[in-house]
Amino acid sequence: MADFFSWLKRKANKERPYCAAVVPAAGSAHRMEGVDKVLAELGGVPVIVRALSALNDCELIDEIIVVTREDLIVPISGLVRQHGLNKVKTVVKGGETRAESVRLGLAEVSKEADLAAIHDGARPFVSRELLEEVIQAAERNHAAAPAIPVVDTVKVAHDGLVDSTPDRETLFAVQTPQVFEYGLITGALERAIREKIPLTDDCSAVEAMGMKVTLTTGSRENIKITTPMDLAIEEAILQWRQQD
Repeated sequence: MADFFSWLKRKANKERPYCAAVVPAAGSAHRMEGVDKVLAELGGVPVIVRALSALNDCELIDEIIVVTREDLIVPISGLVRQHGLNKVKTVVKGGETRAESVRLGLAEVSKEADLAAIHDGARPFVSRELLEEVIQAAERNHAAAPAIPVVDTVKVAHDGLVDSTPDRETLFAVQTPQVFEYGLITGALERAIREKIPLTDDCSAVEAMGMKVTLTTGSRENIKITTPMDLAIEEAILQWRQQD
């Protein structure tokens, strides 16, 4: 109980919450024609560097933990030093699943952390405005994630036959970073892993506990690179940005 009141006092004396970012960056060559997506280059800069630079430059983020495959620890660590990403605290080996990898990253976070922002290492074009809005929403509401409205009509189907057509006004594509109170997401992921709850994203772990997640304004530029086509789209976005 004494620790709890000490935490409350420490939090009350802060101008803002201490926010740690955990970045799953396992990379994959499976659908990228033999190239690890986080090391693929956009305008001569690796995808992971662009993602980490956005987090590093955000004033509301205090430290960054990168979680990756064992064979990528040295290359990513080298890129961190080369590009002066001073908020990156460590680069660690992940687990067999995304949930396990995020949990391992959370275990490396400083004890003073109030919030944890979990951001895909393959989303290189997250903006400062998006970051600030979602972090501030999580501070107010415990859990938040950026999202964009679904523009296509979506069908629910089984065995190739349509069962229903959901109201498109209620459908959103959720992005990262997904931001949570540190204790909330840590407990939610541990429970989900222990009880083998299927997760589609980090929000799912919190939702499984009956908690609500606040949606903030996402960006159509904040796409996740999964295939070579995604990389081509990001190259077009980069060229468009450079014209402004």
